[in-house]
Amino acid sequence: MSATTTSPNENSLSKISRRLGINMQAYGLILALIMIWIFFFFMTDGVYLSPQNFSNLFRQMTITAILSVGMVLVIVATHIDLSVGKLAGYVSVVVAYFQAYTIHEYVPDASPALITILSVLVGLAVGTVYGVLQAYIIAYVRVPAFIVTLGSMWILTGLILVRTEGKTIPANQPLFSQIGQGYLSPTLGWIFAVGVSILLFVLMFDSRRRKALYGFTLAPLWQDALKTLFFTALLFGYVLYVNQYSGVQNPVLLLAILVVIVTYVSNNTKFGRYVYAIGGNREASRLSGIDIKRNTFVIFILMGFLCGVSGVVMASYVGYGTIAAGGGYELFAIAACFLGGTSTLGGEGTIVGAMIGALIIASLTNGLQIMNVPAAWQYVVSGIVLVVAVAADVRMKQR
Repeated sequence: MSATTTSPNENSLSKISRRLGINMQAYGLILALIMIWIFFFFMTDGVYLSPQNFSNLFRQMTITAILSVGMVLVIVATHIDLSVGKLAGYVSVVVAYFQAYTIHEYVPDASPALITILSVLVGLAVGTVYGVLQAYIIAYVRVPAFIVTLGSMWILTGLILVRTEGKTIPANQPLFSQIGQGYLSPTLGWIFAVGVSILLFVLMFDSRRRKALYGFTLAPLWQDALKTLFFTALLFGYVLYVNQYSGVQNPVLLLAILVVIVTYVSNNTKFGRYVYAIGGNREASRLSGIDIKRNTFVIFILMGFLCGVSGVVMASYVGYGTIAAGGGYELFAIAACFLGGTSTLGGEGTIVGAMIGALIIASLTNGLQIMNVPAAWQYVVSGIVLVVAVAADVRMKQR
């Protein structure tokens, strides 16, 4: 038998990683993102990293990133959802139609606040109900998710055309537009940063408490504190920089809330643990008593709800419901997950990694647009980056 050999450099890197408790993949992604920013900074004479463009960059990634939050759990459980882009697009069209026609028919004198609240509720309801229908077919009728969601993508494309009748529907009610286009004041931005930082430390100590409760070996406190301080520093740096333009964007605040909630659920609840267990070894999970059907059902309901959130943000940001709404977003969401380290075989992936992946995609697109690179070559570059990144990830895991 031949022994597997490992180079001294690889051994050293692995030892350092274990000693410091570092996820080399996550920090490697951050390093790659910084290198992309530096490259475009020089190629655009500094325009790329101006406060205004930096702010727009984060706003542009939010719709894809919201879809990626749910897509991580879908892929971790060894499924795929090809309908998320068109479902978000259909929600945006329904919300626009509701504002433009339905609400004025039944409540002619509706206030801006009532219109906004009802628009959000309608969008969330449409996404969730459609998610329930898909979830039932996938989990209990046992039709493969690929087939169900591919069919849904076509169905939703048709429904968008039926609803719009080939026209553009306005959704530019001023208060509603604040969801996707508004900003927090600088003061509220700092309050947001402090609040999230406190929450990060609370979650860190809660995680340590849970590990101690179940007898897991704890890393030194300074290691966990150092990692949490690192992300806190990134957060404060972001707020400081975007406050030089107009402040933290409302959709970014919404995204941050969703990321914290779903990350907590995936890491600290039975449901989250079961999702990773199912993806890691489906048969062993079944034999251990995990209800695979019920958990699959919940995964796709959550995905439908997040499509509803994404559709509301899309309608608010764009200001219209169009026949092309949501086109291609499912591919960007899936690519963001794979770029962020979610395994194509299931059982492995993080929400934070997917967010970095979504930001990498948005950074590439934004930078190429500023450089006036033709749209055709933007797709070519993005495709090459995706393949290279996933290949590097596979190589790293083999080592």
